[in-house]
Amino acid sequence: MSNWPVHGTITGPIVMIGFGSIGHGTLPLIERHFAFDKNRLTVIDPIDKDRHLVEERGYRFVKQAVRQENFVDFLKPLLTEGAGQAFIVNLSVDVSSAAIMRLAHEVGALYVDTVCEPWPGFYTDTRLTLSQRSNYALRAEVLDQRAALGNGPTAVSCCGANPGMVSWFVKQALLNIAADISLAGESGGLEEPQSREDWARLAMRLGVKGIHIAERDTQRAKTPKPMGVFVNTWSVEGLISEGLQPAELGWVTHEKHMPPEGKRHGYGPDSAIYLLRPGAGTHVRSWTPTAKAQHGFLVTHNESISIAEYLTLHENGEVLYRPTCHYAYHPADDAVLSLHEMAGAQWQAQKESHILDENEIVDGIDELGVLVYGHAKNAYWFGSQLSIEETRRVAPYQNATGLQVSSAVLAGMVWALENPEAGIVEADEVDFRRCLEVQMPYLGPVIGQYTDWTPLTDRNILFPEDLDLEDAWQFKNVIVR
Repeated sequence: MSNWPVHGTITGPIVMIGFGSIGHGTLPLIERHFAFDKNRLTVIDPIDKDRHLVEERGYRFVKQAVRQENFVDFLKPLLTEGAGQAFIVNLSVDVSSAAIMRLAHEVGALYVDTVCEPWPGFYTDTRLTLSQRSNYALRAEVLDQRAALGNGPTAVSCCGANPGMVSWFVKQALLNIAADISLAGESGGLEEPQSREDWARLAMRLGVKGIHIAERDTQRAKTPKPMGVFVNTWSVEGLISEGLQPAELGWVTHEKHMPPEGKRHGYGPDSAIYLLRPGAGTHVRSWTPTAKAQHGFLVTHNESISIAEYLTLHENGEVLYRPTCHYAYHPADDAVLSLHEMAGAQWQAQKESHILDENEIVDGIDELGVLVYGHAKNAYWFGSQLSIEETRRVAPYQNATGLQVSSAVLAGMVWALENPEAGIVEADEVDFRRCLEVQMPYLGPVIGQYTDWTPLTDRNILFPEDLDLEDAWQFKNVIVR
């Protein structure tokens, strides 16, 4: 494409916090799809090795860390300089999402981020309980803030590939399944859901027991991973941080067996549980179209909780329906080896790290989608199969993993501009059709595929196992013990 659409005008300053791999890819998309005053775009990062990517485009780069003690005095002048409505694009690590959202609300700025991020030290703070350093707790802080602040400038929370895009995939997948099993032919027909309760009721009518965020990254580097270096296709700090949080999953109505290491949080909506072990050390059985059956990491993610809660139905104060929901992530082989190395060192991270850029990758795709299971057609995977070749063709400075994230940030920004007074919202709550419309040119093939595979397929053959043979989709059968 050469005539990319301009989706809107940003009238005030644009402040991008963080310029790692996702920032590299997001900046050209902002430039491509929005009208704005380029003299009012500022990129902030404590590391300036890539500042030339900012300055050669005519923008301002500030080498400085955003810290708890300085963020208001530092950011507020940048956001209130001149006329118009500012936009904060928060792509940082170690910067509290909740704190920056409060500032955005105060100054009337729009806001988007890709994760509920805390201040430094949170993920490994031994003074905190496992529940207190969970994604459940981080999300609860944002939702409490939403209740306290009320209406105001739009802040789209957790709007990357996952969390973010996958919530939009869930809705499209539910509609596809409903059409394929002719749910529309039932008495009363099928109208597209208009509310959260409508979507939950559709999932229940379909018999959906759960959803895996099922991903397989097959991107390969030209050179093998060296020992002692953590290599990944996206933020190393991000993967290590979430990998060292407790494994978490949305918890549900159909499950019969609480995992032996499973714990409830004891506060909030009780929509999720956590395990007494890190996500980077917890494997689950899942399926994607390319790899077929695979073991993935049950790494904690915001969408595991938000999707499960969004699709919850209540009756007389009790939970009538809620699907299981969790991540099942098989990262690039270099990242798998890096995690294995780190686990061997009792979760002490390597001294060096490296993110594979688009020039170092030989081939491969990031196959990221949702596996919706338990319905009349067993299981349905719907998602993006974005290759490194397609990524190079449509956008600069990123690999396939990065483009799935940066294009979702773009979609969230468009929705915020078009709905500027929505307050704090999660990706589950925005217009999925509009967001996918914006994002689709960057996702490569987006497909849906049914499978007969279940977590019981080929089990109990070589070795005896303690399985629930009555219900293949029990989490007891999914987790690798």
